[in-house]
Amino acid sequence: MNSKTAIVTGAAGGMGRAICARLLDDGLQVAGFDRDANGLDGMAREGFLPCPLDLTNPDAIAPAVARVADHFGGLDVLVNNAGTCFMSEFPNIPVQEFEDQMALNFSAAFHCCQAVVPLLLDRDGVKKIVNISSNGAYNFDVFDPPHYRASKAALDNLTKDLARRFARDRIAVNSIAPAMTETPLFNVVSEEVLAEAIAQMPHGRAMKPEEVAAWVGFLISPAGDISSGNVIILNQGRDVR
Repeated sequence: MNSKTAIVTGAAGGMGRAICARLLDDGLQVAGFDRDANGLDGMAREGFLPCPLDLTNPDAIAPAVARVADHFGGLDVLVNNAGTCFMSEFPNIPVQEFEDQMALNFSAAFHCCQAVVPLLLDRDGVKKIVNISSNGAYNFDVFDPPHYRASKAALDNLTKDLARRFARDRIAVNSIAPAMTETPLFNVVSEEVLAEAIAQMPHGRAMKPEEVAAWVGFLISPAGDISSGNVIILNQGRDVR
């Protein structure tokens, strides 16, 4: 049994559930952060700790992280998965929508890293932070709006900074940047836009959350110990030029 402990944010969503299931199957203890308390309760399983909180409230994050470390006796892994995509188009993006986009996709991850890194420094072995980014951070052929792109690009920049900053402390930090993946975010776009986006995928289908979760599991496994500072692109080869 693996004695390592992970926090997964956005745990009650489609991608979050798949990541939690993968890590639990791999023998980790997992704390799920999400504002959807009922969704977390429905994920009850040995080794899983539901932690309902609003990740856009910075003051709620550090106490929740401390609770996890106290409950499991430490912390080894953070997966910053929480995120969403608001679809207003530039320049008609309301101020609050911009702030909400950045708060969940970037600021929440930033504050989770702030709270987690001091705990990781006290652990043996190679510790892991995995940030779930997006192809939208770099691919300007896809439909993503600019505030979504900016939030994910900022997340990738944070990945590289922390990877360099804590390399000698053996904290490995990587981003995974998936393309179209079957999650509830499919519901934010029209059927026409969705069909066009899926048609651009070389395999003719969107990816599955479990496929992306497998890459998270790989990075967290010992095989991922020597990977840090990377943005791993998952898009079936769509953007190869």
